Amino acid sequence: MTEQSTESSLPPSKRAARRILQRAFVLAGRDRPLRQHIREDRFTTLWILEDWDLAWTVIVERGKIEFERRPAKHPDLTFSWPTADEFFSSATLSFRSRNLGRGLSAGSFQSENPLPRLRDRKDRDASDNGAPPEGPLRLTGNLELRRVANYLLNCFLGYLGHVLRNPVDGAGESLL
Repeated sequence: MTEQSTESSLPPSKRAARRILQRAFVLAGRDRPLRQHIREDRFTTLWILEDWDLAWTVIVERGKIEFERRPAKHPDLTFSWPTADEFFSSATLSFRSRNLGRGLSAGSFQSENPLPRLRDRKDRDASDNGAPPEGPLRLTGNLELRRVANYLLNCFLGYLGHVLRNPVDGAGESLL
């Protein structure tokens, strides 16, 4: 029963996954608290789902978020997950834990049950068995951007959970 609910949270294809990811970033880009939080920042992030060999770029430019389907050559930060299942499960859990029946906003995503802190390579190497100490997410690059990246990640995962539960675009057409 648990396997069935996990599988249903995964998009049926990489193409559908890219469309869902793009829609979640569009929604996150419209979030006023998030835009205010990143209004002075400029950085490029690379997001990777290793088992699907899927990568995309998110550019933060003074309060605006731009999604690109191609991987960045020189990102400031790289987020990577070993499996797509872990990535989409974290989005589903993020959405469920925040009880968003009243509407979507970054404040809702930040107020309760924060996600585990982001880890860098040093944290992974310090663990006894070589596995990440707190979940699957790995962060590499400019760790000074960790605070802003964590805010972006939490907000994005909340919107991704929403889009996974309701996979339609702004015009009401299915993303699947």
